[in-house]
Amino acid sequence: MTEPVPSNVTQDWPGKHTDLDPQPDLLKYRDGREHVGTGKLKNKRSLITGGDSGIGKAAALMFAREGSDIVITCLPEERDDAEHTKQLIEKEGRKCFYWTGDLSSSENCRNLVQFTVEKLGGIDVLVNNAGYQKVANTIEDISDEQWDFTFKTNIYAFFWITKAALKHLKPGSSIVNAASINAYVGRPDLSDYTTTKGAIVSFTRAVSNQYASRGIRVNAVAPGPIYTPLVHSTFSKEMIEASNQVPMGRMGQPSEVASCYLFLACSDAGYITGQTIHVNGGTIINN
Repeated sequence: MTEPVPSNVTQDWPGKHTDLDPQPDLLKYRDGREHVGTGKLKNKRSLITGGDSGIGKAAALMFAREGSDIVITCLPEERDDAEHTKQLIEKEGRKCFYWTGDLSSSENCRNLVQFTVEKLGGIDVLVNNAGYQKVANTIEDISDEQWDFTFKTNIYAFFWITKAALKHLKPGSSIVNAASINAYVGRPDLSDYTTTKGAIVSFTRAVSNQYASRGIRVNAVAPGPIYTPLVHSTFSKEMIEASNQVPMGRMGQPSEVASCYLFLACSDAGYITGQTIHVNGGTIINN
């Protein structure tokens, strides 16, 4: 697709993959190649939250192409996108099921894990990817309700889902958590979101140390600006234009982050745990 990402593509929250024009790259790389599966996740069972659109959708398709069966999650407003993901995965010859609900509830998170185990027979890869953001210029503009919902969606859900999933993970399993560049730069107009992403980095490090001896790896990916419905349903035209001002001069594509999810999920990253991969178009981050 052309670059930079068009700034006139704005949507109502939570946004829809099918309404983005041009469509994001889900399996295609910058040189025009499509991702070719080589069995890196052959017969694995993956749970990917937020797999209806954006980075989660690209990861679900890439994992399926590598041989994994998938459960994804979506909100009720996102069922059409989730059904689209399901159809694409089934074309790859893999199973896909989607669970619809709000992950800001501990009961829902536990039910999601149980749903996954019932549908797939177990879990080998957990990708905590779903997230929520809403622009507020200062913390004085953030209501208690927004702060609470952002935390419950972005970090409590990671805790609840991971805790429930660990009962089913065996040696060789992998957890991948979605962090963000904002945890490192301290973005001022997303302070609640930014704070949760910092918590995810620390959560990743702590859990990785707890479960390394059990052969379970836990890592994170910290994307910069990526062409997704989340960005285009929460940012203004001016903010989207500003997001293109990274050293590489463009937003990233979902495929460019999903490939990092895949790397951390499979045995290629067998000696990597507790780490965060930065996929941000060249912004230098000091860990």
